[in-house]
Amino acid sequence: MSILTQEQTRKISDRVMSLTKADECIVNIEGSTIGNIRFARNAVSTAGLADDTRVQVQVAFGKKQGTATINEFDDKSIERAVRRAEDLAKLAPDNPEFIPAIAKTAYKPSDTFVQKTADIDPEYRAQAAAYAIEGCRKRGLVSAGFFTDRTSFETVANSNGLFGHQVATSLDFTLTVRTEDGRGSGWVKRSARDVTKFDPREAAEIAIEKALRSVDAKALEPGRYTVIMEPAATSDLLSFMLGGFDARRADEGRSFLSKAGGKNRLGDKLFDSQVNIWSDPWDKDVAVLPWDNDMLPRERVELVKDGKINALDYSRYWAQQKKQRAVGAAGNIIMAGTNKSTEELIANTRKGVLVTRTWYIRMVDPQSVLLTGLTRDGTFYVENGKIKHPIKNFRFNESPVTMLNNIEEIGKPVVIGADEARYSMLIPSMKIRDFNFTSLSDAV
Repeated sequence: MSILTQEQTRKISDRVMSLTKADECIVNIEGSTIGNIRFARNAVSTAGLADDTRVQVQVAFGKKQGTATINEFDDKSIERAVRRAEDLAKLAPDNPEFIPAIAKTAYKPSDTFVQKTADIDPEYRAQAAAYAIEGCRKRGLVSAGFFTDRTSFETVANSNGLFGHQVATSLDFTLTVRTEDGRGSGWVKRSARDVTKFDPREAAEIAIEKALRSVDAKALEPGRYTVIMEPAATSDLLSFMLGGFDARRADEGRSFLSKAGGKNRLGDKLFDSQVNIWSDPWDKDVAVLPWDNDMLPRERVELVKDGKINALDYSRYWAQQKKQRAVGAAGNIIMAGTNKSTEELIANTRKGVLVTRTWYIRMVDPQSVLLTGLTRDGTFYVENGKIKHPIKNFRFNESPVTMLNNIEEIGKPVVIGADEARYSMLIPSMKIRDFNFTSLSDAV
């Protein structure tokens, strides 16, 4: 019962609407089927399939709101949920930031569903794991990884006649490969909506190669270096910055886009002119649902254009306060790139450091988005356009705001996280000057 049809969810939402006596009602119905296989030390440890479906009912009497959630769909259960939501609303204080449910609107569908991904079965998951496990066994390496595929649906409806329903698919694969003596480590991550765009052999070979090449790492003095960052490493840092595009946070002085006097930096040039970042729910590689968590229709929004802050994200309440137009919050982030591979960025580097992955990242200063974290799973010294040797990992102190000001070259974007719950991204590799490595790390 996890993946309900549009007809089934419309019947449920209509039933909820017919039962409520509240001034307004909002219904959200979600369900998913998630398959997975996990392996460690070159053997499968767990595998399974999880199903879940739920209905959330939110009602309002004036500015008083109440919410109830159920995972049973018979008439009695639905009625109990409606009455529970109504009882909670009557007990609740007025919400000073209450905004009525949005009017009936039409959503433009986005291409989030691929049948071949929905058809993934246990045999496919086992084979994806087998490529990594067998490849590592042959080379005397140790593998640990996780493959997961997801088919889900979401329905939104309200008492103003609004209704939307859409199905989505996605997959994610991560693999860590270690040498048996623990001196070398390699890692890879792959995400996609369409399983035909995922090659488990190719992914495994990348992690295996990095593990083999990372043995006998040499120490390099901390300092500022030109860095080639693979997309997974870059996206981990950029994600800390993107929340700052919330207009309210900027206006209230809680973001790197804040200015004195309750102003924001809309229109200011903060990044290199090569930087263009946007959100587009209909992008062919990272399509997301055409509505946000408040059921607002999404649009293509240019967040950064030629290095300038071009748009901020206004919630419905804050848009009303500031007399701005509210648009559905971004469900994906896309950064413009080129056709250059990471190998080409390396070939154009006289001296630098190749970073595969960043981790254990923590915020140091929210106003400047200064972050601290570590490299891991394959860090290499580059000289005269070639990887010369592996190096020990670093701790870094750096801000993605500064990074995007110090871009020398941009590579080809790749998908990082195709599931909307994980904030889908299409991010390129980058070559960045003056990246700040502050100390060495003994971790592999």
